[in-house]
Amino acid sequence: MAHSEGSRIDAKKTARDLMHRVDLPDNDRTFRSYPHQLSGGQRQRVVIAAAIAGQPDLLLADEPTTALDVTVQAQVLSLVGRLRVELGLALLLVTHDLAIVSQSCESVAVMYAGRIVETGPVRDVFENPRHHYTAGLLRASPTIDRPGLLPGGIPGVPSSAVTLSGCAFAPRCPAADELCATTTPILAGGSSHQSACHHPLIIDNADSLPEKPVGDDG
Repeated sequence: MAHSEGSRIDAKKTARDLMHRVDLPDNDRTFRSYPHQLSGGQRQRVVIAAAIAGQPDLLLADEPTTALDVTVQAQVLSLVGRLRVELGLALLLVTHDLAIVSQSCESVAVMYAGRIVETGPVRDVFENPRHHYTAGLLRASPTIDRPGLLPGGIPGVPSSAVTLSGCAFAPRCPAADELCATTTPILAGGSSHQSACHHPLIIDNADSLPEKPVGDDG
């Protein structure tokens, strides 16, 4: 009702229409339920319905699959993707899950310590990462495509705040030098794929990333 001039009856009809659009059971019990009476997946659908109630041009989905099991995650992501197409929305998805990014997004911006360190089409960034942090994230992600290899961690600890000068990732970066410690890098590179790194990686494909074989604790 806050986003329209309709009556309470109109608002109720719109709410039921939204329930149907996000695949919630369109019945009085669900309509009158409190949050604790709904499952995690149903509560997430209610939030999505509320988000699209005002007919936005941009849908910001901040960790939309947190605390949901894998099956419900897939359902929610499928729903968001369908709504994006049906309603002509732009979707900004915030997540720490690289698998979700690869399945749901066209372009990606990788952030570290509050700054974008690499951006570009998802396939370009994942297959040819230019920033050492992006490469570290990809190495840390388990995969079934390369059996016999364990995920590798990124050394050091995350920065607690935005660095005023220099590269925030420098203390953890294997390629860091004095320039990285004193001068803040800016996004540079091609028109679509850019990284903020003084010593960007040049990798032909993701298989060329340094790997950690099973049994190597180094």
